[in-house]
Amino acid sequence: MKLRFKGIIFDIDGTLTYTNRLIFDSFNHITEKYLNKKYSDEEIIDFFGPTEDVILKELCKENYDAARKDYYTYYKENHSIAQIYEGIRELIIELKNKDVLLSIFTGKGRTSSLITLDELGLTEYFDFIVTGDDVENHKPSPEGIIKFLREFNLKPFEVLMIGDAPSDIKASKEAGVQIASVVWDSYSEAEVKKLNSENFFHTVEELRNYIFKI
Repeated sequence: MKLRFKGIIFDIDGTLTYTNRLIFDSFNHITEKYLNKKYSDEEIIDFFGPTEDVILKELCKENYDAARKDYYTYYKENHSIAQIYEGIRELIIELKNKDVLLSIFTGKGRTSSLITLDELGLTEYFDFIVTGDDVENHKPSPEGIIKFLREFNLKPFEVLMIGDAPSDIKASKEAGVQIASVVWDSYSEAEVKKLNSENFFHTVEELRNYIFKI
């Protein structure tokens, strides 16, 4: 079985785990408490880009510190809402056993990223974690990918980025790495398929077959 890549970068939300419902509920827990307002899923998706801390600071202003604490408490205590996708854990362990360097590159802040990875029991498998708190320029900037390349002295053609969003595609192309778009839970499936029409996957098994060139 031939291995295609020396390093693989994973997004978190919509790639490793279904967290959208948890994120929507966590934000509405805060906005109902501090703003007496509830947002639709689509409105919350429009917030995406900056980290949770940046969004909360903008929304809650002088109540930011309390709102931040409440957000992450709710996020952690209700994390059972977010289930890991079938086959992902096995894929990650298989890659790790074959000495593939594994990284996270997510727009999530470090606090929520580590909560999710810890709750799913995945933290130990990743050699490098880049969150929205660790870059100056968020996706679609390739900054997080470039950090991984430089950290392990990898060439772009040796690395694969796996993500579910258009921003993952744009960042990968700018960095010169391969991109595998997963659409098992993408809220932008149509746009993803338009931007990456030849390399998208509906199941973890399809993705695994691509990685191992089956």
